[in-house]
Amino acid sequence: VQLQASGGGLVQPGGSLTLSCASTTTTLDYYAVGWFREAPGKGREGLSCISSADGSTSYADSVKGRFTISRAYGENTVDLQMDNLTPDDTAVYYCATDLTVSCNNYMRGFFGQGTLVTVSS
Repeated sequence: VQLQASGGGLVQPGGSLTLSCASTTTTLDYYAVGWFREAPGKGREGLSCISSADGSTSYADSVKGRFTISRAYGENTVDLQMDNLTPDDTAVYYCATDLTVSCNNYMRGFFGQGTLVTVSS
């Protein structure tokens, strides 16, 4: 399973970015896919996940109302729209899947290289 997160970059506080998760080896439409991040000096933080069973989504309190996860059916991608970014959102962002339809354990699954998001003025 190979996943590739992309779309990171430098953005000013209050700005927006859209991250994309793609795979050339796995049909993401079949599985739950989530996003987590790792920041220097902080642990891994799960952010959001979208189930393939019923399309339900979940969000960490830290990003609820600011981040939106969505699935582009047919394009084999899962996007994370991030709005109203703050310096606390600076981290490397990863997408992951454990090849199940639910979001219970996606962070224990497969993930590839992350994409760096830096929020700074």
